[in-house]
This record gives sequence, C-alpha cells and structure tokens, in this order.
Amino acid sequence: MAQQENEVVEIVNDGYVVDTEDCAERELAHRERGTARPITVVGNPVLHRECKDVTEFGDELAQLIDDMFASQKAAEGVGLAANQIGVDAKVFVYDCPDDDGVRHTGVVVNPKLVELPADSRVLDDSNEGCLSVPTAYASLARPDYAEVTGQDAQGNPIKVRGTGFFARCLQHETDHLYGYLYIDRLSKRERKDALRQMEEGTPRYETVPNA
Repeated sequence: MAQQENEVVEIVNDGYVVDTEDCAERELAHRERGTARPITVVGNPVLHRECKDVTEFGDELAQLIDDMFASQKAAEGVGLAANQIGVDAKVFVYDCPDDDGVRHTGVVVNPKLVELPADSRVLDDSNEGCLSVPTAYASLARPDYAEVTGQDAQGNPIKVRGTGFFARCLQHETDHLYGYLYIDRLSKRERKDALRQMEEGTPRYETVPNA
C-alpha cells in the first residue's frame, strides 16, 4: 500500500480532541481509501470477548481505519468498533451528532471510558440500537456525558468527550471493544425482545452469517 499523509489531530488546551471541524472532508477521505466490509452480528465470538490492545501504529492500522469508515457509511451507522467487522483490535471510529446537532468525526485507539463521579451522572434512557443487532432497539439508561481516553492513529494520547447521543455512542463503542453489546446491559426480558426484533427484521446492509 502506498504511503499516505498522516492526519494531524488538533488538541485544544484542555487536552480534548477537536473533532467537529472538516468532518465531511475527513470522513470522505477515509472512505475513499477504504473498502466496506460486512458486519458481524451477535453470536459471533469476536463480539463477546475483550479485543487485543493495538501496539503497531502504521499502514495496517491506517487501512483498517479507512475500511471502518467505509463500512460504517455503508451500514448507515454513527459509530463502529473493529470487532464489528471481525477484527480483534481496540479501535473504534465515529461520525456522530450530539443532541445539539453538532457533528463529531474521529477515531480512538485503545479507548478507556473515564469513570464519572456518581453524583455528577445524569442518566438518559433513550432508545439504543447496534449494527451488530440489526433492526432491534431498546431503551437503555446511560450517562448523558462521557469522556474517553486513548490514542490517535499515530499513537499520540488523546481525550474525547461528548454529550447526549454522542456520549451514548462513545460508551457503546468502548463497550464493544471489551466484549459487551448493549443488549448485555438489558434485563433478560428486554434482551429477549431485542433478539426477537432482530429475528423478525431484515438488515439493510451485508452481515456475516454465524456458523
């Protein structure tokens, strides 16, 4: 693969990534270099275990990120973890609005969710869905603010923060890389209902059939 110019990730003074500028251009650049891959679905073993830490920050990771953006777009998602295209690596990408309609686009490698003090958590019980549980949705309470620490595609330390729907996305994608689907956080009855919705629906994107 030919070398490509590394994307410069701007960091603001308080250490958080600026992920709201040139979103369309950056997302398109990734997508044009990438190839969409089918989505793995609940039951695939790669979704149900913690992914491996990323230790190599080179062309292979850059290509994976490009393919993830292409796959996310093809499936009409707002976030995608590497294991959702069958890759055992702690990487997720996102192209997601917050509740104010502000678009956030970026990538986090080796993410860790920052634990918030209990007295500062405000729960939002909006509906949640997942490309790996196609056509199913369920209400799930999550904090309406989230922070994630990790690395960028070149291995530099970064922090990402979000509110509302984007906060939900950050939590959802980080969960994926530690082997959790959102339905794992539901009651048994709610999980069964989500799986029933999936069984009755037809995904609008290509999926990997489970053996």
